[in-house]
Amino acid sequence: MNALTTPFGFSSTAAEVADGIDLTGRRAVVTGASSGLGAETARALAGTGAAVTLAVRDVEAGERAAKDIAGSTGNQEVHVAHLDLTDLASVTAFTAAWQGPLHILVNNAGVMACPERYTAQGREWQFATNHLGHFALAQGLHHALAADGAARIVVVSSTGHQRSPIVWDDVDFAFRPYDPWLAYAQSKTANVLFAVEANRRWAGDGITANALMPGAIYTNLQRHTGGRGSGSVPAQLIKTVEQGAATSVLLAASPLLEGVGGRYFVDCNETDVVDRRTGTLDGVARYAVEPDNGRRLWALSEQLLAHAG
Repeated sequence: MNALTTPFGFSSTAAEVADGIDLTGRRAVVTGASSGLGAETARALAGTGAAVTLAVRDVEAGERAAKDIAGSTGNQEVHVAHLDLTDLASVTAFTAAWQGPLHILVNNAGVMACPERYTAQGREWQFATNHLGHFALAQGLHHALAADGAARIVVVSSTGHQRSPIVWDDVDFAFRPYDPWLAYAQSKTANVLFAVEANRRWAGDGITANALMPGAIYTNLQRHTGGRGSGSVPAQLIKTVEQGAATSVLLAASPLLEGVGGRYFVDCNETDVVDRRTGTLDGVARYAVEPDNGRRLWALSEQLLAHAG
């Protein structure tokens, strides 16, 4: 299978990727869309004419973002709904309230390298937020995604996944010292594997799923890591938020991705599978796209959700 390439790249913006695309009559959900990459992804999708729901923890911030997006795009079909991915009751409430088909689900919300913390069910916070909550959300919206026969799931991962596979026997750091970066890496590996397995399982429903690395962008995601002063990425590799949202919008809306799934993209192009850390922002670890790992993660996630109930 040849890697998929597009005319877009590192410097492309979400608006450039979305230019000329008409999604009038389509509906999208973007998690974590009150600021940063989520807001810019939602803005570009709204610019195509899609009806966009911002699924956010902070509804007031979401309302401000929605007003700004509607003002800049002229699209009044920009809505806000509460969603707390660490609270499975909140996820269930969101999915139960959804009516009608859903054409695009962008799993964008996330936390990075946060201090040690656990949900009420004992789940490690980053795994719960970045993967398990989104897993429950997609499961709950499966009927809506399947309704139209041509839906897309977009999963925002990170090159940070190369720091760690999933430690199957200890995803919650119950038996090893908590390391915020290893916890983040594990959750980002889970993001890629979810896309791989969702694409396999739901292909018969016309649903495709892909994962991506948006690039290095300064947003609220860095609030636990020193932000702009961290200096971990060379200045020439830093993207604007508009550039960072480009790959998400490509996977969500571009006709170039029609029927394409189970892949991982960097800078608007599919990247290579690697067997060692690259030391760059490119590459997807083989363990993150291994189908058997995807099936194992799905089973584990279902088990964890069942125990939460």
